[in-house]
Amino acid sequence: MGIAGFFLFFYGLKFFHIFPTSFYTNEDFDIPTYISAWDQDQDGYDDQTDILLSARSYLDQKPKYQSKYYAGGYPDDGYGVCTDVVAAAFLGAGYDLRERVHQDILARPEDYSIEIVDPNIDYRRVRNLNVYFSAHAISLTTDVSAIAEWQGGDIVVFPEHIGIVSDRRNRRGIPLVLHHAHPFQVHYEEDILEQRDVIAHYRFH
Repeated sequence: MGIAGFFLFFYGLKFFHIFPTSFYTNEDFDIPTYISAWDQDQDGYDDQTDILLSARSYLDQKPKYQSKYYAGGYPDDGYGVCTDVVAAAFLGAGYDLRERVHQDILARPEDYSIEIVDPNIDYRRVRNLNVYFSAHAISLTTDVSAIAEWQGGDIVVFPEHIGIVSDRRNRRGIPLVLHHAHPFQVHYEEDILEQRDVIAHYRFH
């Protein structure tokens, strides 16, 4: 293998996050873990924890990446995209984003600027989720170096992408992200927060 091939191989390992990684937690950085006062579905887990655990549960199924339209709204065939991680996380915590985003679009159409309203797909678009959370969640810092301001179960929005903040952190305390970005993704929990432009950061309750 020549030098060019070696660097290509090295880049591929880095791009697909193949390298073994050590994970850290809030306790390692003396960061108190945020606990929500809400438990929407009354299952004994506060909403913040429930959103986090539900995102993990969904991604444990290793969904395949493909953008498809579903007449019933929620994907039911093992496929999905980035917004489905968020929708599944919230559904597991007792919040139906399909219905909530639809009702918000009907109540505030000028904020969404959608020509044809369709509840089966509207909640599966990053822009619409960003509009919804900007009105119905707490807006937090987009500075990833402010590590104490980031908690597992938060929502992070990038240009054309969205994910759930993990409770695991890298060695500098910056949290990983639970997300689904492309068909070749090997791991669904990755250290990407510094690699993309963060345009919004929310906490629901």
